[in-house]
Amino acid sequence: MAHAAKFALLGLALLLAACRSDPIHYHTLTPQQPAAAGGVDVELERITVPPQVDRPQVVIRESNSGLAILETEWWGASLADELQNALVNQFATGTTPSHLSLRVDVQRFDSVPGQYALFDASWRLRPANGNGNGNGNGGKEAAALTCRSVIQTAAGGSIDELVLAHQQNLKRFTELVSQTARGGASRCPAVR
Repeated sequence: MAHAAKFALLGLALLLAACRSDPIHYHTLTPQQPAAAGGVDVELERITVPPQVDRPQVVIRESNSGLAILETEWWGASLADELQNALVNQFATGTTPSHLSLRVDVQRFDSVPGQYALFDASWRLRPANGNGNGNGNGGKEAAALTCRSVIQTAAGGSIDELVLAHQQNLKRFTELVSQTARGGASRCPAVR
C-alpha cells in the first residue's frame, strides 16, 4: 500500500511537471519616462494595424515569408492599443486643447530579432475640429495633410532589445509629426 501511494505521488508530480509552461513576459511600447513631443498637443483620432500583428502576442519575422507568434512574449494589450497608448503619452502636453487631429494607418510593423524594428505608417494631420476655425486662415476649410513615414532602428537579439527599438521608432515618429505640426502642417517632413 505504501508503494502504491509513493507511485501515485510520483506519477502526479511527473504529470504536473509535464504540464508546466514557461512564464509569459509582458512588454509595452510606452517608455518608462515618455517625453512629450515638443510642446505640440495632437489628438490621436484613430490608429489601424495590419491584422497579422494586431494581437496580444509579439509577432516576429522569421524569413522573407515567415512569421512566428511568440506564445511567451506578449504586449500589455493588443498591438493597436499599445501603439495608441504610446502615441497618446508622447503627444499629450496637457497644457492646451488639441488643435490638430492625427490618424495613423500602420502599413508594416516588422520585428526581426538581431536585425531591426520597422514602423511604416501613412498618417493624416488635420485641424481637430474639422472646420479649420482658429487656424489663422480666415475660417476657410483647412486641408488635411497626408504623409508616409518609414522608420527602421537596429535591434539586438533579445525581445527586450527589439521592444526598445520599437519605442525608439515611435519616438522618432512623434518627432516627425510634431515637426510637421509646428511647421503649420503644410508639408510632409523630409525622409531621413
